Amino acid sequence: MLQTWRWFGPDDVVTLENVKQAGATGVVTALHHLNTGGAWPEDEVAKRRKQIEEAGLTWSVVESIGVGEEIKTRTGDFQKKIDNYKQSIRAVARAGAKVICYNFMAITDWTRTNLEWKLPTGGYALRFDAIDFAAYDLFVLKRRDVEADYTPERIAAAEARFKAMTPAQVDALEKILIDWLPARDFVYDRAGFLRMLDLYRDISKEGMRAHLIAFLQEITPVAEEEGARLCIHPDDPSFPIFGLPRVMCSAEDVRALFAGVPSEACGLTLCTGSFGSNRANDLVAMAGEFAPRIHFAHLRNTRHEPDGSFYEAEHLDGDTDLIGVAAALMREEDRRAAEGRADAQIPMRPDHGHLLGDDVGKKMNPGYSNIGRLKGLAELRGVMQTIAAFRAGRVS
Repeated sequence: MLQTWRWFGPDDVVTLENVKQAGATGVVTALHHLNTGGAWPEDEVAKRRKQIEEAGLTWSVVESIGVGEEIKTRTGDFQKKIDNYKQSIRAVARAGAKVICYNFMAITDWTRTNLEWKLPTGGYALRFDAIDFAAYDLFVLKRRDVEADYTPERIAAAEARFKAMTPAQVDALEKILIDWLPARDFVYDRAGFLRMLDLYRDISKEGMRAHLIAFLQEITPVAEEEGARLCIHPDDPSFPIFGLPRVMCSAEDVRALFAGVPSEACGLTLCTGSFGSNRANDLVAMAGEFAPRIHFAHLRNTRHEPDGSFYEAEHLDGDTDLIGVAAALMREEDRRAAEGRADAQIPMRPDHGHLLGDDVGKKMNPGYSNIGRLKGLAELRGVMQTIAAFRAGRVS
């Protein structure tokens, strides 16, 4: 697999020099400063490509050209936003970045309740505490009809948790849940977030899926023309939150999408952490089933708790068999190579590393510290080399 690294642009404290030191050769990035729904200008795309190539690296994956709420809800100037999206696809593909990762999550991106949860090792991980989330949803946000989404037992547990919180703890939880995201140029306050939720009030899961398929039916032909590969990122966590429609949480969701848009250019980002947040998902089986249309992989691991909480575990020490996933993806690479496909090598990146060593206390995007991802990439590199050696008969 092609070893890549997410970089948030010139302001990222983890530099391109750090990426090269890590041994990655591909960069995963976007024009975050222009990600407000307009078409990406070719000169700005060329400027970003030049920055990366001058560091001795390659812009391998675009993550992400943002999909606006207008597109997801089919409201406002959604057609103009789709037309802009098409132009951006052409711009990055013609600059050589032909793998385009995106998500179709309503309002939120990946959601956690704690961005620095202390591990027994002394490092820090991202964590989703199901009781904390319910406490905020029920007793702080107080969205309409919220009680219908929780059992009486969960409501009681959430109320007890909420009553034990200080005002400062409530404020910190709210900041994490609704007004923070990496590489986003806007935030929500509580009233604004509630207004956004109302946009989705009458959109069912089936309606949201129809909007996704309609969007892809427009942009996929452009990707085909440009030799690009679109790869949707799963919802994270891969279960309903805030009463919002979620359409990329399971193997069934992927099958429905691929049936609606059968083009090979319409593919999947296999994020083992996002899909892994749903304990019903078998990631090794999904890697095998969807292999021909997996165009990108985020490799990370989660550890679940009985109440539905989870945290980001060591890359090789969570509930997902990442060795099995890697083996399935490498088999697919061999199959593609035998067919002579130009995209035989699948880009992968280590994702959501722990906060470790002297990265602690530095201002960096949560989950995207240098040392934690370096550790994860080293472990995954060892996995890949061992699988290759085993298959070549060098070890038994």
